[in-house]
Amino acid sequence: MINEKIKAKDVRVIGTDGEQLGIMSLEEALRLAQEQNLDLVNIAPQAKPPVCRIMDFGKYKYEQRKKDKEARKKQHSITVKEVKMRPNIEAHDFKVKVRNCARFLEDGDKVKVTIIFRGREITHPQLGEKLCQQLAKELENTGVVEKNPRVEGRNMVMILAPK
Repeated sequence: MINEKIKAKDVRVIGTDGEQLGIMSLEEALRLAQEQNLDLVNIAPQAKPPVCRIMDFGKYKYEQRKKDKEARKKQHSITVKEVKMRPNIEAHDFKVKVRNCARFLEDGDKVKVTIIFRGREITHPQLGEKLCQQLAKELENTGVVEKNPRVEGRNMVMILAPK
C-alpha cells in the first residue's frame, strides 16, 4: 500500500534516513513525502498505528527484485543422481562408479545406488548388500548413507547424501 491507497487516519512515519518522525495524520505524512518527491509506503499495516516510511517506491521494488534474483542464483537445488550396477561388477567398473558417486556428492547432489538383480541373482541379496557396504566405505569421506540398502522388487536401493 502506497500513498493514497493507505486507509488509516493516523500513521507512524519513518523518514528517508531511518529516523522516526512520530505519529501524524495521513494527510500530513503524504504532504511530507510529496515535498521530498518520494512515496509514503505502508511497511507494517498490522501495527497500531500503521508504520509508513518515506522512500522512492520504484527504487525499493527494483532493489527487492535484485535481491531476490541474487538469492535464487546462490540457491542450489539438490537433485538425486542414480548409479546402476549389477552384483557381479568387475573391480575396474566398480572404481569408475565410485568416482562418479564421489563427483556427484562433491557437487552437493544425493546419489541413489541401484543394484539390479537379473534371473536367479535375486536369491543372493547378500552380494548386493556387500557391494553397497563396500561403496559406502569407499565414499565415507564425501558422503553418508541416508537410506540403508533395501530390496525393492528385483532391485536393491541405497541412498547417499553429501556430508
